[in-house]
Parts: sequence; structure tokens; C-alpha cells
Amino acid sequence: MTDVPLSRDADVPQHGVPFGEAMKVWARVAALSFGGPAGQIAVMHRIIVEEKKWIGDQRFLQALNYCTLLPGPEAQQLATYIGWLMHKTRGGLLAGTLFVLPGLIAIMALSWIYVLFGKVTVVQGLFFGLKAAVLVIVIEAVLRVGRRALKNNTMRGLAAAAFIALFFYNVPFPVIILLAGLIGYVGGRANVPAFVTGGGHGKVGDKQLADADSLLGEETPAHARPNLRWSLSITSVFLALWLVPVALLWFGLGGSNVFTQIAIFFSKMAIVTFGGAYAVLAYVAQQAVDNYHWVTAGEMLDGLGMAETTPGPLIMVTQFVGFLGAWRDPGNLPPLLAATLGGLLTTWVTFVPCFLWIFFGAPFVEALRSNKALSAALGAITAAVVGVILNLAVWFALHVLFAELVPVVWLGASVEVPVLKSVDVPSLVLSLAAALAIFRFKIGMIPVLLACSLAGVIYSQALSL
Repeated sequence: MTDVPLSRDADVPQHGVPFGEAMKVWARVAALSFGGPAGQIAVMHRIIVEEKKWIGDQRFLQALNYCTLLPGPEAQQLATYIGWLMHKTRGGLLAGTLFVLPGLIAIMALSWIYVLFGKVTVVQGLFFGLKAAVLVIVIEAVLRVGRRALKNNTMRGLAAAAFIALFFYNVPFPVIILLAGLIGYVGGRANVPAFVTGGGHGKVGDKQLADADSLLGEETPAHARPNLRWSLSITSVFLALWLVPVALLWFGLGGSNVFTQIAIFFSKMAIVTFGGAYAVLAYVAQQAVDNYHWVTAGEMLDGLGMAETTPGPLIMVTQFVGFLGAWRDPGNLPPLLAATLGGLLTTWVTFVPCFLWIFFGAPFVEALRSNKALSAALGAITAAVVGVILNLAVWFALHVLFAELVPVVWLGASVEVPVLKSVDVPSLVLSLAAALAIFRFKIGMIPVLLACSLAGVIYSQALSL
């Protein structure tokens, strides 16, 4: 494949950014990638576009809109895309891997602490406080995504239908996403006004940089032009990296082994995770808690609290799920070793497909962006995701605020309703305080998480006296 033109220094592409400098910049982006996708994308824009001027705003938004179309964490994929654009495949691998690495290390360390010292009063108090804050953060996500996605009654109807299907009838998350996408695609093809309303992302930062004024310029680098032979080659490599380990686990350990189940489940998740981390967490929680019994509802909340307070994609919570799943069913391995391998396996099958989507599809991004039917499908999926996140918020609220739930049959559906006298008053008070801080006083997510954690520790210590 044609390389990026080089300057007189063979290691410096024509845009003038050496690979070594790019490594330092991507390490900085990774270290600052707190606050969920919106915060991570804002950090990336500030550093890559406004400060370093590697690419312009139009190219940045073009890449972001493409990543929004894909399953998986859009911020990590955006980093991979820009890294690939600047320094070819090794640049994409560097940017995407560094974006995940801090979170991988942090979640792994916290997971060890959780299983080794989780019964310690201080640790219990810490996660008690995190649960209350995480509940409010998920509710805030419902409102934030809803304001962007629910532009008309058709979209509101899709969101409501998604919530009802999940909460009352336990319709699988992938089915909801596929149906929403199909409805949007058909609506877009038919030019139904409710679906053809534009979309994507608007301005990301305050300072706007023209592509022509960026280091990369307006022209498409030679390596970024569509090349079917290259696309098929890179696809073969990443499909092998992704699926060969899954196949080896299946044939070597059998389908009932916990490592095989982790590999298959999170591989399926990597294909259907449209709509961001909050949307897919409802699917993960439904399966990991109710079907596989890898974690409890409370542990799922603890893992989300870990992911909210560490750098990297929020979907890193899945590593904690895989860690506990293997911890509980280690087979012939020591539990800690099995748990560590389970967590790493989860991260591997979650993120390898992200590189595949970028390296295969990025050269064809213009064709995808100009397709109105695909844009309409994305809009419908995003609307359905609001209902999915609302389901997640209700699920979390029931398990955080009430100690006892009872099944009730209503309109042919079995749902769990809370026993009001089992309300957890301290959790309710802490959740209300977190809601007041976020919605009334506009305090940031990280300070609220830290304050709730501290309050939880103080409360647990008071109880132990």
C-alpha cells in the first residue's frame, strides 16, 4: 500500500509530526480521558485540533460521525481513526491501545482490591457511596442523550417502545437495536420527514480550525484512500486475532467453560454495542446478572463506579464483570489467576473488533456519511437507546434504593416491583444529594463521585463504632 510521503527525516511524515511525539500526545490524551464519551471527545478535540492542530474541525467531525455509526466505544475508535490518519496502521494501534491501557490497569488493580479486601468496612463504604452517585449519573445520561436524540414524536415513540420491550418483556438488547435500525433505514429510504432530520454532532469545541490550516491539510493521505486489497488483508488479520482465541477456547475447554462463555458473550456484545456504553450496560447487566450469574446487581453497580472514576472508555466495566465471572468459577486455576485472565480476555474480545471496524471501514467513510438511509438508521437507534438507558436507570434505582423486590405479573409481563418498606434510607438521601449537586449546582461528575464515596466511608465507619 502507498505510504504517507516522508520528509527528509525518514521517520517524520510530510505533516511533520514524528511518531515519537505522537506517542507522547496519545499518552496524554489517555491519561486525561475521564468523564465518559462526551468528556473524552472534548479532551481529544482540545489537544489534537485546538492545541496541536494535527487535523481540522471538519475532518475531526467527519471521523466522529463515522465512529458514531459503529458498534463499540466511539471515543476510543475516534482516537484509533485519527492515529491511523496521521501515522497509518501503527499510529491507529498506538492511539487506540493507549486510550484503553490506563483504564485496563486501573480496573484490574481495583478488581484485585475488591475481591481481596471487599469485606473491609472502608471498602464497603466506598462502594456504597459510589452506587448512589452512579445512579444519578445514569439518570443524567438519559436526559442528555434524550435532548439530542428525541427530536419528534416518532423518535419519542421509539424510545418508549424500547423501554417497554426491555423492562416489561425482557426483549434482548440486540433485537431492539436491529429493529430500530431497520425502522430508521426504511424511513430514511422512504424520505419520511421524522427520520430525515439530519443528525450527527455539531461543534465540539469553542475554537474552530479549518482543515486547510491543520498540519495534515485538506488532502487525503495516500494510505487513507480506499484500497480493497488492503482492507481485506487487514480484516483477515484482525478477524484472526479476535476469533481464533475464541475458537481455541471452544474446542479446547468446551462451550460450558467460563472462559469460553466470556469470550463468546463479549464477542457478541462487540457487534451490537450501538448507542454508547450506557446502552449496552443494560444488556450486559441483564445477561451477566440474570443469565450467567457472574456478578450481582450490586457488584455491577460497583464496577460501573470503578469505570466512572478511572480514565478510559466506560465500557471497561466489562473487564470487572469478566474478572468476577472467572473468580467465581476458576476451574483448576488459582482464583486470582483465573480472574485476571478472565478480565484480560474480556478486554481483548471487546476492543480488538474496534480496530477492525476502523482499519476496514475508515477509507470508505465518505460513502457512509453521504448515505441518508444509514444516517436515518443511526438516528432511530439513538432514539431507541434513550429507552434502553432509561431501563438501565430504573434497574439500578430498584437495586440501589430498595432491599427487597417482588415479581408481579402485569399485562402478560413479569416485572419486579419494590417493597416500599424495604427502602434504603441512607442510599436514598445520598442519591438525592448527588442529584442536587449535578442538576441544581452543575457540579462535575468526578467531584460528585468522590464526595459520595467519602460520605459512604464516613457512614460505614460510623456504623461500625
